[in-house]
Amino acid sequence: MNFKLGEFVRFVDENREGYITKIIDEQLVGVTGEDDFEIPVLVTHITRVHGYQYQDVEDLTAKDTPQMVKDNFTKRGIHLAVIPDANKGSIVHFYIVNETSFQLLTAVQADKNNKIKGEFAGLIEPHQNRKIYSAALPELDVWPTLHIQLLTYATQDVKSLEPLNTSFKFKAKDFSGAKVNVPQIKQNGWLLRVDEDELKIDVDKLKESFFKPSTEKLTLERPAKELDLHIEKLRDDHQFLNKNEILTIQQDIFTKSLDAAIAHKYPQMIFIHGVGNGVLRDFIHKTISKHPQVKTFMDAQKEKFGYGATQVIFK
Repeated sequence: MNFKLGEFVRFVDENREGYITKIIDEQLVGVTGEDDFEIPVLVTHITRVHGYQYQDVEDLTAKDTPQMVKDNFTKRGIHLAVIPDANKGSIVHFYIVNETSFQLLTAVQADKNNKIKGEFAGLIEPHQNRKIYSAALPELDVWPTLHIQLLTYATQDVKSLEPLNTSFKFKAKDFSGAKVNVPQIKQNGWLLRVDEDELKIDVDKLKESFFKPSTEKLTLERPAKELDLHIEKLRDDHQFLNKNEILTIQQDIFTKSLDAAIAHKYPQMIFIHGVGNGVLRDFIHKTISKHPQVKTFMDAQKEKFGYGATQVIFK
């Protein structure tokens, strides 16, 4: 199969086109059109669209390999970048980003249900990147483990580092942080460190820390007086979270915000929880009904929130 995730294709026998959003097997792919419905189709029944020639991001950003002198040689800085597809955000592409002055001899294998498949083998030049894998976000729970092996090499008078052998098994929490700009790829995404910085220990500071008394006091930030607990308002990575993780996050933020409001002597506070299945609302009502610092609570501004918000009055 020559087709890849993210390619724009047209159906041979129908007036329909879209992006490949799933590789089912060697003969079958899933294509998603403007209606956001994914349709399985044989690869023999689709064709690439003229004017939409597929091109990897590394082809667009490729530069001549700079020749590093020994004094400017960078030994650390290898990352795995996860970049959303520019056309279909439900697809992400994985890149090895080499910010070192080494050439990287790279091998990547995908391990799924104890079945190993080679995904990439090649050379990554200094300060360059290569795409190694693509996957669909809705299938995060069944993504394979990626095994990455790296050898460093340089023509200069610089000793190679020890071979690096690491694995990534992705979970929703790996994408809990906000996306950052990846300059080499010129897109935003999640950046995971593959190598580690050399450990440097300042002996004097270490000794000082043993004898320095702790004078810092824990302070609680002032919460918003009207707090929206919908998960899309709390986390940028909400599309990666399952229902249990979402509820746990909402409950934790509610509890911390309630404590902070009391600490800052708020007279009242509104929690917007939505209607939904009522699980979060019931948790909130059960918690505040037993709280010694809560005077009473009620539905907040029904004309604005309906039954999807609770106003808490503190003592």
